[in-house]
Formats: sequence, structure tokens, C-alpha cells
Amino acid sequence: MTDASFGGLDAASPTRIARIETFIVPPRWLFVRIETRDGAVGWGEASLEGHAEAVEGAFASLRERFVGADPDNIEDIWQVAYRGGFYRGGPVLMSALSGLDQALWDLKGRRLGVPVWQLLGGRVRDRVPVYAWIGGDRPHEVVEAAKARMDQGFKAVKMNATSETHWLDGTRVFDEALERVAAVKALGLDVAVDFHGRLHKPMAKQLAVALQQLEPLFIEEPLLSENIEAIVQLARLTTVPIALGERLYSRWDFKPFFEAAAIDVIQPDLSHAGGISECRRIAAMAEAYDVAVAPHCPLGPLALGACMQLALTTPNFVIQEMSLGIHYNVGHDLLSYMRNPEVFDVRDGMVDTLQGPGLGVEIDEDMVRAAAKDAPTWRNPIWRGGDGSVREW
Repeated sequence: MTDASFGGLDAASPTRIARIETFIVPPRWLFVRIETRDGAVGWGEASLEGHAEAVEGAFASLRERFVGADPDNIEDIWQVAYRGGFYRGGPVLMSALSGLDQALWDLKGRRLGVPVWQLLGGRVRDRVPVYAWIGGDRPHEVVEAAKARMDQGFKAVKMNATSETHWLDGTRVFDEALERVAAVKALGLDVAVDFHGRLHKPMAKQLAVALQQLEPLFIEEPLLSENIEAIVQLARLTTVPIALGERLYSRWDFKPFFEAAAIDVIQPDLSHAGGISECRRIAAMAEAYDVAVAPHCPLGPLALGACMQLALTTPNFVIQEMSLGIHYNVGHDLLSYMRNPEVFDVRDGMVDTLQGPGLGVEIDEDMVRAAAKDAPTWRNPIWRGGDGSVREW
């Protein structure tokens, strides 16, 4: 067995990778920049909220392995990065690979002067349906938040199901959740409900059934994805579409859910699940099981640009998450660090095809470098219930 080599007769080619840089920037994002010897550049996003330093550390081995490699060989680089370290998978390694993969696609598209969706076989739609998150614990709060989203052009939103329940509780704790969903639906919006894996099986079953009368767009992470047998049980109790996948990191992670026919919508995150290359494979697998794709993306502009490229080329895509607004992004808007924020304008609930080369996102490099110099550390807050015990985030 010999070590993988990226040398050969053209090892000195000016198109080889010269450097791979990472930038931790507010609010909680990690950008990746690849540059070739002749100065061509590609950008990607490897954000893993609360664990940026761990992902940045994973780039040490990626730099050693791929500086000097031919960036056109995206699939070979992906396979070497995934298989070559012996230990594979998981959020940290896959997020690093995701950012690298996005940057390689961006680089190739820019060198050829075409959007990534052209490189993936061309688009299957002209516009991308989108939704945004809304906050608020009371019906009047979510109604005001929903109206603000309508003013931004959205026709679909997502809200939390409930902030706190015990392992077992009375169903009265769901009364306000049902009121909130009903109030927003009354505005004429489609509403998805995110359980966020906070509920345990006894309560998740009851809330899923109670929500059925309100016909939400989908319920997200009604249980944590490690509880696949319980998700199978839940799927038999409700006709509401079940969505999950933000905490799954490869096609192998998604495989048992497809085989169990337990979910209706998958939500791979293109900054966690192997980038454009792997998420395209996951989407193709989903199509074979008649499962829809709605990528997870509460992240920055490069992650969203990658999602848009996938959405434009994926037949079973249904809707894309957008984290527009400073409230969701801890004081930074999704459009931060962009020179062309207009590409994400929402009209009639959709975003037009991104026409620019690569990911279609123009990054203000000077702004990124300046922001990375003193970026604060961001950590997931810890929530505790009334009895003092830790709750799911």
C-alpha cells in the first residue's frame, strides 16, 4: 500500500492549490478560502455553531494533504479527505470537509465563469422557495414576527414547538403552542414547527397528533435522530410530514431512515454533511425513497449560496431555510460580508436563480479579514428547566 500522492508531471502547475485559509467571524461562522498558485480563489463555509475552533483544527491535516493538489479533482479530494484519515464522519470532520468542498466548487465555477448549478447538470427550476424562522413565546409575539417576515417577502415560516416540557407532562403545556401555530396560519402563511429534539417520546407523540388538525408544513426533529425506532413509531401516528437531518453527516447516516420509511423530508446541512458533493448524493438517495429535500441552513451567506446551487439542480427539493435578520444571527445579518446581497432578495416567497459564477456570492475579503482578527468566542447557551435539570438546546 502506498501513500496517496497529488504529484506527477504537472505538480508545478500554476493551477495547483497554494493555500487553504480559515476565518472565524461573527456571529458564529467559519469561512474557508482556497487560493491557487495563479491567484484563483474559491470560498466555502464550514460553520459548526459553538465548535469553530475544533473545525479550524481539523484543517491542519487538510492543508498538509491538499496544498499542491489539483483543485479540479473535487471528487478525488473529497474521497481522500473522508477516507484517508482512518477516522471519519461526525460533525467536526464533516464540517471541515464541507467547507473545503464548497470552496472547491466555487473555485471551479469561477475559473470557468459559470454557476455551480451549471456544473451539476443545469437547473430544474427557475426560482427557489424559501422560509424563515420566527421567534416568540406568545401568540401576539409570533404574529408580529410573522408579519415582519411577510414584509420581507416570505410566504412560509418556522417556529419552535415548545420551550420546555418535562419528560412526561400534562397536555395543557401544548395549548399555547397550538395557539401560536393557528395565529400565524390565520395570516395565510405556511408554518413548519420545530420540535428541536427537545421532547421525549411520550410528549412528542401527543404534540404531533395535536398539531395534525392545524396541518403544518412539517414537524422538524420531533425526536432526536438517534432514536430512530421511536421516530418509526411516531410516523405511524400522524399524517403530518416528519423532517429531520441537521444532525446527520453523511449518506450512511441517512440510510437507515430511508430504509425504515420513517421520514418525509430530509434536512442535510451543506456545511455539516460533506458539502455540495455529499449532499447531492444524499438528495439523490432520498429521491429513490420518495423523500423530499429541504436543506438546513441557519448559517451565513456562503452556506446559503451552496444550498441554492443544490436546490436549483435537485428534482425533489421543496423549500430552503434562510436565516435573514440580525435577531437570529446574534447581531449579524445573513447578508454580512457580502458585496452582492441583492442575490438573496425574496419575492413572493422565492429567490431567483443565482447567476454569478461559483456559489454566486461575492465576499468582501477585507471585511472578513478584519472581522476575524477579534472575533468573539460563541458557545451554545445552556437551558435548564424549572427543576434545574438540563434541557435540549
